[in-house]
Amino acid sequence: MRIKLPRTRARLAGPGTRLYADPKPSPDETSFQIDNTSAQYYNSPYYLAHKDQVQPFPAPRSGVPAYLDLQDFVPTEVLDAINTTGRITFHAVGDTGAAKGVPATAIANEAGVADAMAADVQSGGVTGPAFFFHLGDVIYNFGEAQYYYDQFYEPFRDYDRPIFAIPGNHDGMLFGATSATPQVQTLEAFLRNFCADAPGPSPDSGGLVRTVMTQPGVYFTLDAPYVSIIGLYSNVLDSGAGVISSQGGKFPVVGNAQLAFLQSELKRLKPDRQAGKRAIIIAVHHPPASVDAKHGGSVGVEKDLDTCCQAAGLWPDVVLSGHAHLYQRFTRVVNGKQTPYIVSGSGGFAATAPQGATPKAPYTIGDTTLEVDPIVEFGYLTITTDAKTLSITFKTASNGTVTVRDSVNVDLTQAQIVSGTHAPSGGGNKPKPAPPKKGTKK
Repeated sequence: MRIKLPRTRARLAGPGTRLYADPKPSPDETSFQIDNTSAQYYNSPYYLAHKDQVQPFPAPRSGVPAYLDLQDFVPTEVLDAINTTGRITFHAVGDTGAAKGVPATAIANEAGVADAMAADVQSGGVTGPAFFFHLGDVIYNFGEAQYYYDQFYEPFRDYDRPIFAIPGNHDGMLFGATSATPQVQTLEAFLRNFCADAPGPSPDSGGLVRTVMTQPGVYFTLDAPYVSIIGLYSNVLDSGAGVISSQGGKFPVVGNAQLAFLQSELKRLKPDRQAGKRAIIIAVHHPPASVDAKHGGSVGVEKDLDTCCQAAGLWPDVVLSGHAHLYQRFTRVVNGKQTPYIVSGSGGFAATAPQGATPKAPYTIGDTTLEVDPIVEFGYLTITTDAKTLSITFKTASNGTVTVRDSVNVDLTQAQIVSGTHAPSGGGNKPKPAPPKKGTKK
């Protein structure tokens, strides 16, 4: 029997005053509204003096829960369709901000990904992707407010769903004319656009209709039917590893509030996961595992995640990251549980081959196996789950052509990966055969 579903609105309006896509589609921009000169600030006195320092986490908004409910962001026809079909689909990718290289090319790279994601939403209707969870680095190079129109609001002006986000290192970086004082506080524009007290127009949107988001802070949980995504903030280090805690006093300015949050959220979600009602995903910008010598795996992040998971007695079903500007898929095996660790950081800023020698897949270091050769092309993730199974598909988007390049399916009832497929590339993603030193997973 065919299930009859309601038609979605031409342009979605969330509860209250929440708005997403603009009413009338328009051509992609061909030049920046504001010329991007951000890279020059890499030579600013403040950045040069403090580039290897982490920043304190902005305090979460007071008086609000640490988690969001998707029903507060989408209309009833979308939730009804999810509940009727018994599954939910959503997008994820990081590092989208168009700023690298020739402006027209940079714009086209991000627009190719954003337009493909918007087309998924429009063609899928109420059963299509319900939201986009951004994996960080929304704005390059320093999260400046003046670039939000060109790098975020304009590219996603046709994306007719809510966009949630964790910050990346570039969103929180600091720069300034002197070595003593930064020009703006860390994450100032990110907080205004994603962690506002109430929905409403953004001063950075250039008049586009998408309203600001009301996330409780730079780390939070999104609860949706059949899935919860715990988003973490891994601070501002660029080539260095991510930092989500003080790491035993090494980074005292960071503190351990985020670890307390993560452990608390895992415990809160544990009954639903054990009852088979929802999948659990952890999203963090810096990847715990990566074969890229520049954007290598963050052992500190991995240890913190492990400590919290062990304390809560619950392991995630998937770990999503960005930061490295390519696609990588790993399988980590802990106590017999097989968990995909996915790096998807080629959303628009750059698609960059790994620096240094990289192994040819499959390649195992410890309990983690690189399953496919890194894919160095612009693309995005589509994730679907019914709380019993979970599938992740990576699609590339270039010149209007969208291609499925890799996918993996997980049996959540057995915590086992049941299948994975990989389409070879026409070129550009062939790794060098020499295996990395143990230190590349740093």
